[in-house]
Amino acid sequence: MKKVYVEITNVCNLRCAFCPGTKRAPRTMSPDEFARVLGKLRGRVEYVYLHIMGEPLLHPRLGELLDIAARQAMRVCITTNGTLLGERADTLLRAGALYKISVSLHSVEGNGGDPAAARDYLELVWSFAVRAAAKGVIVALRLWNEGAADRGNGVILDFLREKTGSADWPEPRARSFHLRDNLYLEREAAFAWPDLGADEVPTEFCRALREQLGVLADGTVVPCCLDHEGDLALGNLFAQELGDILDSPRAKTLFEGFSRRSPSEALCRRCGYAMRFNKK
Repeated sequence: MKKVYVEITNVCNLRCAFCPGTKRAPRTMSPDEFARVLGKLRGRVEYVYLHIMGEPLLHPRLGELLDIAARQAMRVCITTNGTLLGERADTLLRAGALYKISVSLHSVEGNGGDPAAARDYLELVWSFAVRAAAKGVIVALRLWNEGAADRGNGVILDFLREKTGSADWPEPRARSFHLRDNLYLEREAAFAWPDLGADEVPTEFCRALREQLGVLADGTVVPCCLDHEGDLALGNLFAQELGDILDSPRAKTLFEGFSRRSPSEALCRRCGYAMRFNKK
């Protein structure tokens, strides 16, 4: 499996329109729990992403978690809204396990539309991005809101043009655009998060349980990073081995359903993101 998303906290300091949030009780994974999870993932995955819901930089013992990952020889990727990069920069930049950090620039809306606050936020992100890229950490600046809540994108793109001296920007959905060594802009169309209350969509396939799975802050294993409420709970990695969870009837049925391009789960049939894997 290529990657596992580990939700070290489901608490966030913003409430952005593009994010569904979660109704689950607030929870933060302890260092001991995190070490137990990584121990069960070691040798089975290439990358550990510290995100599902919540803002990972809020974790009060983030440095300890990164040290644990380094001792377990895990490569860590982090997705963040970027607002805490100033406070957490030193912790992140001295972490030998940090491989990639993705900053959701569409979180600029969390500044309430104030241009001065938006500028301060972008300067903070850019300053960190330059430092991290210089140390060899891959930095992806994300605009994953094309065609929807993208009212702030013009301000963001103008800022990046100013910083890079370039006006050569990719079209939406071009995915990745090189800004400088180790630093990229990612642009993606907005998508509908899976929701059991939504109408079904013509989803055919997903890479869940093939390339990825997720572990929520309470240890619950879910098939992918978009199951923000744990609707597809497959087991609990605090108490079970990963192999036993993947061998469960529900996990096998889900995997086989995607193999037939006929999703077995109601939630998967209501996932706008997975539609991009449909046969053209």
